[in-house]
Amino acid sequence: MVRYAEPGVAEWVESGGGPLIAVPETVLPFWAGADGDETASDYDRACEVDGFVGLLPVGDSAALVLGDEPASTAFLPDHAVFVRWGAADSEDELLAEVPAALATAAWEDEVRWTVPGPVVLFDAAWPGHDCARTDNLRVVLEPGSYAVRAAQARPGPEAWLGLVQLRRL
Repeated sequence: MVRYAEPGVAEWVESGGGPLIAVPETVLPFWAGADGDETASDYDRACEVDGFVGLLPVGDSAALVLGDEPASTAFLPDHAVFVRWGAADSEDELLAEVPAALATAAWEDEVRWTVPGPVVLFDAAWPGHDCARTDNLRVVLEPGSYAVRAAQARPGPEAWLGLVQLRRL
């Protein structure tokens, strides 16, 4: 798996080709990924999400699906945003474009996501109980409701990125 970032700059999560998903830690055991006996697995449900983001029930909570493309993704807590690597010559270039991208993005409609606390971002194909065996990122979120909005942005001639921003309600 290609690593774009230097250690300590941003921690990037990649998938094997499908969507990434942010699952609350408290319900990780209930995410079956591509496993399961049902006609449609949890992974199949995640792949059916239309657009940049969607919510799926998991246990007594909901997971946030980062749809569209399986782009490398990092979380920037200073901006409360998942950044999805579209194109840039370097990580530094991509991260430098984030403020301009946030200011000029054409945002899709918001969804409301209620979380009980921290979430784990990983490839939706993996079962939650096994996500530590793959790329994953623990994102510390305060319990409560968040407005989630998403956009694609091209803030510079050589850079484009996806944004999934969280705003505490």
